[in-house]
Parts: sequence; C-alpha cells; structure tokens
Amino acid sequence: MKRETKETRIHEVSEIFEANHTFYVFDYKNMTVAQSVDLRKTLRKNGSSLKIVKNRLALRALRAEFPAEFKSSFRNPTAVAYTAADPIALARLLKDFAAQNKVLIMKGGLVEGHYFPAARFEEIVKLASRQQLLGKVGYLMAYPLMQLLRTWQAPLTNVGSLLSQLKNKK
Repeated sequence: MKRETKETRIHEVSEIFEANHTFYVFDYKNMTVAQSVDLRKTLRKNGSSLKIVKNRLALRALRAEFPAEFKSSFRNPTAVAYTAADPIALARLLKDFAAQNKVLIMKGGLVEGHYFPAARFEEIVKLASRQQLLGKVGYLMAYPLMQLLRTWQAPLTNVGSLLSQLKNKK
C-alpha cells in the first residue's frame, strides 16, 4: 500500500474515532461477504456503521486518551462497529447478528469512553437503553416532588370532604 493511501486511511479512521463515542471491536474472520453486507445494512438502518480496519493504521489513528486495553484489541482481522447514538442498541444488534450467524468474536469495546473487555459484552447488552435510563432518572427526580404535592393537597381534600358531609347532614 502506498504511503499516501495509508495516510488517507489513517485520517479516515481518526475522524471516525473523533466523531463517535462508542466502539465495539470484533474478529470477523469467518464472515462471508453476504453476511458483511447484511450486517452493514442492519447497522446503517439503526444509525450505526461498520469499518474493517488494518490494525497498524487503526493504532496510528487512535488518540492518546484511549485506554491501552482498547489498543490491545487490534490484533488479527479486526472490524469496528461504531455509533454516536445509543451504544446499547448497537450492542444488541451485534449480539443478535452473532447469535444468528455465529461468525463474530468480540474483542472488546469502548462505551462512552470506558473500556469493556469481551467478557463484559453480555452485561452491556442487558442494560436498558439510554432513553429508558433517562426516563427512570426523571421519574426518580420527580417522585419526591409528587409526594410533597400530595401531602400538601391532603388537608385541603379532607376539608372538602368534611364540608360535603356536613352539607349532606343538614
């Protein structure tokens, strides 16, 4: 490969690493072209992408703040699935594809800047999506306020019911 081509590829991969926050690195050795095309289409529909990288070029493109464990994942044939959107959805898509085709071997991942080894990939898949987690946080923040509001409304409700009972007696 010519030097200019290598520099172009390094620049492309470094742009991917700068623009996205979630990466899953896996071995694609036994994947056929048809399976690769199918995986790319599925990922593209869900706002994610797949890039097959040359390890040396990918290591050059990685920034210094990436963990050393993540850098060690770039051995043997390597593909990188990445997204700037929901990391859990991407993990679920990869797991489903791996379960159907039995060709992907996870090497590790970087989720929102935190390294996860391949052994912890199942934990990531079992997490709730970002929207569900934000909804739970919002509910937990609003719940004490709702309880306080109910506590303040209780005396007024009781007075109203007492007045209606008095009216009915007279």
